[in-house]
Amino acid sequence: MSTFLGIPRRRAGDDEPFGPLPHPETPLRWGESFPDAAKAALGNDQLRRNLARATSTIRDKRARVVAEVPDWEALRDAGSAVKQQVLAELPELLARLEENVTARGGVVHWARDADEANRIVAEIAKAKGVDEVVKVKSMATQEIGLNEALAARGIAAVETDLAELIVQLADDMPSHFLVPAIHRNRSEIRDIFLARMADAPADLSDTPRELATAARAHLRRKFLSARVAVSGANFGVAETGTIAVVESEGNGRMCLTLPETLVTVMGIEKLLPSFTDLEVFLQLLPRSSTGERMNPYTSLWTGVTPGDGPQEFHLILLDNGRTKVLEDERGRAALHCIRCSACLNVCPVYERVGGHAYGSVYPGPIGAILTPQLTGPSGTRGGGHDDPNASLPYASTLCGACFEVCPVKIDIPSILVDLRAREVDADRGRLVDPVAAVMKAASWAMSDGDRFAGAERLAALTHVVGGADHVVKHLPYPGSRWTGSRDLPVPPARAFRRWWADRKESQ
Repeated sequence: MSTFLGIPRRRAGDDEPFGPLPHPETPLRWGESFPDAAKAALGNDQLRRNLARATSTIRDKRARVVAEVPDWEALRDAGSAVKQQVLAELPELLARLEENVTARGGVVHWARDADEANRIVAEIAKAKGVDEVVKVKSMATQEIGLNEALAARGIAAVETDLAELIVQLADDMPSHFLVPAIHRNRSEIRDIFLARMADAPADLSDTPRELATAARAHLRRKFLSARVAVSGANFGVAETGTIAVVESEGNGRMCLTLPETLVTVMGIEKLLPSFTDLEVFLQLLPRSSTGERMNPYTSLWTGVTPGDGPQEFHLILLDNGRTKVLEDERGRAALHCIRCSACLNVCPVYERVGGHAYGSVYPGPIGAILTPQLTGPSGTRGGGHDDPNASLPYASTLCGACFEVCPVKIDIPSILVDLRAREVDADRGRLVDPVAAVMKAASWAMSDGDRFAGAERLAALTHVVGGADHVVKHLPYPGSRWTGSRDLPVPPARAFRRWWADRKESQ
């Protein structure tokens, strides 16, 4: 078999499953720490161009449609209040959801972790005698590594969202909630299709219409033959047992209506107390995510309806660390997230390094507060210096843009600061702690006026090494730990204290 871009080229007509995929075993913690991964990403000019173009487009669309809503801030307040109610009443609401789903012909499963959720899905598929399932885009199933778990059991999970399909065909990982292939451009997508999609036209160009047409033809065959589908859930309504999925391509509608059996994996925080709460979130979510007034496809289903749609429905309620986060009075607000990706699109850090640098399926500002809490040893303390996710709360400038656009008003900057404090506390007592040593030295100098004045005079000496741009780019160790990734502006040749003293003497 020939190869292209290091990827085996499929033969025309070859219908073998896509898996197993060489993805990380832990979707919430993989690869290098953020500082190392970000440094590598910054060297990828094409990646930065792709990200800048895509995020700026989405930002502009969002701003236009939000400006049309006179009560937008009131909607944000309402969304935040509903999510606070959900977390305050979570046990009761979950019990009510189970009761209503069961009463309407559905089957409810409880999964404590990823392994349990994956096992339940695999057992349902095996019971139906299938070796392939179609999937609606789902962050929850990415979080638990469902595709890889099914592949290990001989079941291929076919992603039907266009961007997710691109990521899957490339043996890649998603880089964004809304646009998983945001880090790819059209030429790269064409190359992936030609190398990995067996029925892609040999003369396929990189025009969006041709790429979409090729994917549509490829997926249509999958939809029409699938007997089992897997979905996530944007919302689950406790009052009625209704599940909601919103999407833009129609692939979700195909998955949710054509197969005989539907399995939905839903994080336990995705609840809404009443059906009328959907009115708020179906205005907040599309404007914040795709910059649309409403989603092109909003699918709602309640249990099983004889003769209409799937005749067997399974709902898997996933914990996977969420109850641990719920214990934390400050950090639990991360569970308010409705996965709109608005915070990613405004974040200056994400725009320059992309989602892969975060080492988790949850990138960007919300990932920087959610991932460490889901994977840390408890909801109230950090994971310590050796935890790769310990650096995620530092992946932010604390500019506050994420809070300004969050549709449910998650105060991400405050939680980031709180998580940073926990990581510092978790690192206390290390035999060698350069950061602590520097902070102690700074505290000693700043606690006395004469010592601080001496430190100013010493710092002023670096003015001569700053060059014409007055920036120090290289310092010997341990200063190299700073200048290795940042420029150091030099202080003025004359400190403010000296300037003020001289000014008084001259008067």
